[in-house]
Amino acid sequence: MSAITQVPNVTFKTRVRDESVDGPNPFRWQDTSTADLFAGKKVVVFSLPGAFTPTCSSNHLPRYEELYEEFQGQGVDDIICVSVNDAFVMFQWGNHIGNEKITLLGDGNGEFTRKMGMLVDKSNLGFGMRSWRYSMLVNDGTIEKMFVEPDFGDNCPTDPFEVSDADTMLAHLKGTDAPGVSAPVKAFQG
Repeated sequence: MSAITQVPNVTFKTRVRDESVDGPNPFRWQDTSTADLFAGKKVVVFSLPGAFTPTCSSNHLPRYEELYEEFQGQGVDDIICVSVNDAFVMFQWGNHIGNEKITLLGDGNGEFTRKMGMLVDKSNLGFGMRSWRYSMLVNDGTIEKMFVEPDFGDNCPTDPFEVSDADTMLAHLKGTDAPGVSAPVKAFQG
């Protein structure tokens, strides 16, 4: 199997605000491809096990939000948070957290996560199939750097949060990262 160098070609089912939609829920479905998200852009992606979960809600997403302008100062066009949750859950989680800057992307079917080789079974927690925690720097669809949390695997009894955080990625962008904290880009699975 070859190593991933490009983000997988996936179409996400997203919800977008559309004032032409009547009623209290002015949103419509829109297909959004990986080309729409990454072509011609420098993007930071971080993926986490689930919306509303403790570490994801108290630290992972809020810290990326807090440092958003610093990422922009390093030439980053967008920061995307991916989770194997549906668009409705991601939207409500963003409202609950007060997210204003990070693009929350529901990978409801887990297709992107699976093609990234990051889909793991978390049945031991009652979660089913979810994303392993990681972050990556993507430039025009090409994965330039990945930080993958240790102990990758199904039913891991812990939820490591050591290298996929905002500060580690920002240090990498600034050229001040510590050697040896990243993992190689993984091979496609499935």
